[in-house]
Amino acid sequence: MAKFIALYIGSVSAAEKADYAPTPDDEAMWSRGMAAWGQWMSDHADAIVDGGGPLGATLRISPKGIEPHENRIVGYVIVEADSHEAAARLFSDHPHFAIMPGDSVEILECLAPPSPAA
Repeated sequence: MAKFIALYIGSVSAAEKADYAPTPDDEAMWSRGMAAWGQWMSDHADAIVDGGGPLGATLRISPKGIEPHENRIVGYVIVEADSHEAAARLFSDHPHFAIMPGDSVEILECLAPPSPAA
């Protein structure tokens, strides 16, 4: 079985998150979404290698140095599956976007590191 990292992509910028003030309807949606998320984790426990979690602020290092960077990756989980397609199907109705206002889930295969040159 191959390993895959699933990256949960959010639907709002960091600035929008900072200004967010949930309404009672929002709170109810988050409650339903988190309950469904827990159920999804339970339903797929046999495929989950690392339960992951939410992610915070990003720093990017480049030849320019270290600087804040914005992306919309809000969390991750690592799963095992027989194929890339099978891993993606695990997330077809994930609460991240089926109930909650998440944008999408991106599935990347975790490849073996290259062998050192002999």
